[in-house]
Amino acid sequence: MKLYLSSFRLGNETEKLKNMVGANGKAAIIHNSLDFSTNLERLAKSKIDEANDLKSLGFKPSELDLRDYFGKTGRLREKLKEFGLLWVRGGNTFVLRRAMRQSGFDEIIKDYVGKDTLVYAGYSAGVCVLSPTLRGLELVDDPNIVPSGYDKQIIWEGIGLINYSIAPHYKSDHPESAAVSKEVEYFIENKIPFIALHDSEVIIETV
Repeated sequence: MKLYLSSFRLGNETEKLKNMVGANGKAAIIHNSLDFSTNLERLAKSKIDEANDLKSLGFKPSELDLRDYFGKTGRLREKLKEFGLLWVRGGNTFVLRRAMRQSGFDEIIKDYVGKDTLVYAGYSAGVCVLSPTLRGLELVDDPNIVPSGYDKQIIWEGIGLINYSIAPHYKSDHPESAAVSKEVEYFIENKIPFIALHDSEVIIETV
């Protein structure tokens, strides 16, 4: 499975993203990292913007709400077969991690390792969640935010598709940049392998 890990939005490697995805241009956008948001007007506009970003690259996007699959892992496994690209957006990493566990996404995605049928792409929380651990992210995201329908337990283990943590928005023109600098210090002090990304930067990997 190919990974396109951006710091913020599409990043600066969009031509490579287009080339990574095969003939199946259907893209699932996962917005669950923002399920805590109460600003519905802003959220709706944001969803339109994310879809338009992918449309501009020739993809056919649609929303995939993991809440629809809480406790229905089998249905989600079948649904994911429809797509050539997953776009997992930024927001709260801990909320996203809960959604991935409650839907079974965190185990299903591992079935694609070593295969070439799906590209996992996204930014910020959408890529941080792939790390082995979410320790340190509490300096940026509040782990105690629990949207309706979500389990309260904080999940500190990442999905583990990559063997390092990611610090997005590092020294960038982003509201979270100062907090991310503290996160980087935490990684260094605790000897956690990491890569810091400036906004527009992208990591491309195959797992």
